[in-house]
Amino acid sequence: MDRKVRATVLAVLGVVLIAGTLGVSAMTAPELGVDDNETRTTLVGSQGGGTGWHDYGSVYSLNGSTVEWREDSAGSYFDVTRLDNGSVMAGFMNTGLQSNCGPYDAPCARTGFRIIDPTASGGPEVVSEYSFPVRSAGNSEVHDVERLDSGEYLLTDMDAERVFTVRNGEVTWEWSASSLYDPPEDPTQRDWLHINDVDTINESHYLVSVRNANQLVVVERGAGVVEVINADDDDSDDGSCQVRGGQLVADEDGDVRCGDPEVLDHQHNPQWLGNGAVLVADSDNDRVVELHRTEDGDWEPAWSLNTAGGLELAWPRDADRLENGHTLVTDTQNQRVFEINTTGHVVWSVSTPRIPYEAERLPDGELVGAVHYRSNQTATVSGEGNLTDPETTPVRPSGDVPLLSTGIVVLRAVVPSTPFWFKELQLGLSLLGIALVVGGGIDRWRAD
Repeated sequence: MDRKVRATVLAVLGVVLIAGTLGVSAMTAPELGVDDNETRTTLVGSQGGGTGWHDYGSVYSLNGSTVEWREDSAGSYFDVTRLDNGSVMAGFMNTGLQSNCGPYDAPCARTGFRIIDPTASGGPEVVSEYSFPVRSAGNSEVHDVERLDSGEYLLTDMDAERVFTVRNGEVTWEWSASSLYDPPEDPTQRDWLHINDVDTINESHYLVSVRNANQLVVVERGAGVVEVINADDDDSDDGSCQVRGGQLVADEDGDVRCGDPEVLDHQHNPQWLGNGAVLVADSDNDRVVELHRTEDGDWEPAWSLNTAGGLELAWPRDADRLENGHTLVTDTQNQRVFEINTTGHVVWSVSTPRIPYEAERLPDGELVGAVHYRSNQTATVSGEGNLTDPETTPVRPSGDVPLLSTGIVVLRAVVPSTPFWFKELQLGLSLLGIALVVGGGIDRWRAD
């Protein structure tokens, strides 16, 4: 075949492959916008996008699918809560700061929480802030904050790996994870435990998510850890707790405290349902799971959600059981927030413009104590939901595709508007198409 003809054929095949891949994928993608016309107000904390997902953060309120107001003066926002007076409390981070860096060299980052007045005359306004400098923007954010009845604020601190309370800017109590886990020499130098959530169970007990250990711990104020959910098994493989650069520190026997990844794998935002049940966004398992305490004190999956609206979940980071028994899910990498009923049917869904971190349904927010789902309640609704009993029909993620899965994560960080349906298959075929076009161009250049 003539070189010029071959070059033209290669280029045309590449263009057809790219256009066909994008066109077919877009036409066959499930619809993310669902609205049953019920009255809903939803508060969303958006981590944003850009490099490290530390740009374009915002807090916004949705009336149905319509944005009523938005505050976007921080690089990233995380957990969001509406307070009794109508103001909104949100964890945040700002990066690239040239001052107020404390012991660290500029540029630095600051993280903490803000109080936002959404009714200010000039639009939503930050009326107060508590923050502190951190060494690095990478995995050092305050992801969660709660206001206690005592007037204190309860925060996670991913930089120093602790939870603590403050009042009037002064620390009044803290629990350090190094009292349970073997610490590195300086936790601020690495993403050690990634403590990303703390919720009040009652006035004296707090539920803490220790992401990199695949564990939840119940901390009693003044006494320390009184329960570990997904406790370490001496015979289990610790590999899932070391896959991201070996964050956990092995003891003299080479072991680390690592929960079973079949139960939880790098989770976010657990909700205490009460009476031996907890609902968790099981992020690296790409599912939402409800764990129940067994008679022997262990915790096991009793219900899980892997698919909703015809789309597999992709790294969900929040799930709330609502007062009406429905479940509200923040499906981060699919860039959507949706609500399912007890059969898995999606009754409401919105596509988010950037990377969502957490959502709260108002006026109640995240409840302490809520309806339980059980294995005998499971159902599969074709094209809508996939609710499973993990004991009898385990559903595990298909696994990462080498290089392509990493490429998708990087692409979404750099281009947050990447369509939710653009995944490993689409990236691989698009790259092949580009290679054909480039190869054809090179062939044509050589022929000339």
